[in-house]
Amino acid sequence: MIKLLKYLRSYKKECILGPLFKMLEAIFELFVPLVVAAIIDKGIADRDSSYITGMCILMAALGAIGLANTLFAQYFAAKAATGFAAKLRHALLSHVQKLSYSDINRLGSSTLITRMTSDINQVQTGTNLAIRLLLRSPFIVFGAMIMAFTVDVRGAFVFVVTIPVLSVIVFGIMLISIPMFKKVQNRLDRVMNSTRENLSGVRVIRAFGQEEAETESFEKDAESLTSMQKTVGRISALMNPLTYVVINLAVIALIWTGAVRVEAGLLTQGAVVALYNYMSQILVELIKLANLIINLTKTAACGNRIQRILEINPSQQFADESDRAEITAPSEVCFENVTFTYEGASLPSVSDVSFTAKKGDIIGIIGGTGSGKSTLVNLIPRFYDADSGKITVGGIDVNKYPKKQLRESVGIVPQKSELMSGTIRDNLLWGKKDASDEEITEALKAAQALDVVQSKSKGLDEVITEGGRNLSGGQKQRLCIARAIVRKPDILILDDSASALDYGTEASLRSALRKLSFQPVIFIVSQRIISIKDADKILVMDDGKLAGSGTHSELLESCTVYREIYNSQQMKEGQAHEA
Repeated sequence: MIKLLKYLRSYKKECILGPLFKMLEAIFELFVPLVVAAIIDKGIADRDSSYITGMCILMAALGAIGLANTLFAQYFAAKAATGFAAKLRHALLSHVQKLSYSDINRLGSSTLITRMTSDINQVQTGTNLAIRLLLRSPFIVFGAMIMAFTVDVRGAFVFVVTIPVLSVIVFGIMLISIPMFKKVQNRLDRVMNSTRENLSGVRVIRAFGQEEAETESFEKDAESLTSMQKTVGRISALMNPLTYVVINLAVIALIWTGAVRVEAGLLTQGAVVALYNYMSQILVELIKLANLIINLTKTAACGNRIQRILEINPSQQFADESDRAEITAPSEVCFENVTFTYEGASLPSVSDVSFTAKKGDIIGIIGGTGSGKSTLVNLIPRFYDADSGKITVGGIDVNKYPKKQLRESVGIVPQKSELMSGTIRDNLLWGKKDASDEEITEALKAAQALDVVQSKSKGLDEVITEGGRNLSGGQKQRLCIARAIVRKPDILILDDSASALDYGTEASLRSALRKLSFQPVIFIVSQRIISIKDADKILVMDDGKLAGSGTHSELLESCTVYREIYNSQQMKEGQAHEA
């Protein structure tokens, strides 16, 4: 948590002025009981209304000055806390963007969401409270005790006994509850994960009639969280009654001692009231201090969780952006004995694969589920790093490229079509920020998506809802393809990105890809032979290995795996025609 304080450096002034104004407010508050004592002992005793009025005006002035100091302190504390949280959130998001797919898979998206939201919110709250109260509460507690000694030494000894007893109760409860708060946060992670899965997979859950099972599972997680929160709540709830019992006993002792001394003429009635007020101030501030420490403990726990994410070194290292690679073989992609294994997997997903693709080539990749098709193409832009072997783009090892240069040379449409909330134009400009309307229209035509835009009342300015929910699967796929084409990349990867298109639209898309003016190397990953049969080269993947390579006709003769896929799909198509 301490390492995170570097993001608070920009707010040094606020971190000084906030506590300073709060301390000034505390000083004025400590003088109020003395004013009340003076009103009782002099104004009321002597029936001096002008003196009472003057003291009341003084007390009001102290209150007004204290309020002004409080408002200033709150302003500076809020400015520092919100600014700190904003910088921390930006730093965390920036760091997450640097992590590899493997790093993110290992952490889990629900964990990252919790760190970005709940944990940072807790850090913001804790920072605000610390700036305002971390110095003020101890200052009031010890200041009230000192002021009590200036009023009456013997009466102040009640404070000397009471404060340690209150401290034992308050901090004892705090020490018991702190570990429980950490468990609460861990169980909150489980609830967040369950919530995310249920919301993102709601259609699958309903399709399989698993609503009740998922509801029961969620209720178990929620009940576990609630149970722990109740346990912590019960323990924390002991603080107020126990402290009030001690304070009331102290007040009884104080009043009894005061009454005896007043009767003996050794103490005034106003002094007794002042001592009582100081005791009340101590009670309030001790409870505030205990709650503050609990909050700071939760803040430290959340801060440490955030820090652990920030301390993760990305498993991938890229060349410096200033060292741009000098391409010697434009657009050429070459795999040399490449092997890759996912973290925790017992067998490689890609094993000893070699091939070469040249400028303008269309490379089809086919194979069964889990055969390594998508993994293979994800190695090109370094979403994952190969365990062994070598991958070159433009004659240069991909490991020698700066990240920006490598990723800008690749246009990729992943299996799951993702569109961001915003307009259609906004999404297409992700491919190329300065693309003109003519370039966008050309890309839309090639992707067979122009009719999608024309069907919308606002055209390119039509708003897309979160996740593209106001578009069909085929419309999303075509717009994603257009977004990749706008970039005019050297390498275009279509990872099963035409699965929602009908055969006619897909055929038009393949024809348009052949006619692209910038002639990229095109990789088409598909499970349908019809999607890749006209490719210049087809790679057949089987359990991570390259089972065959060649044209459609060559593979029918030489590759058993390809022939089996072809026969099974021909049979299905024949049955579909008969039906």
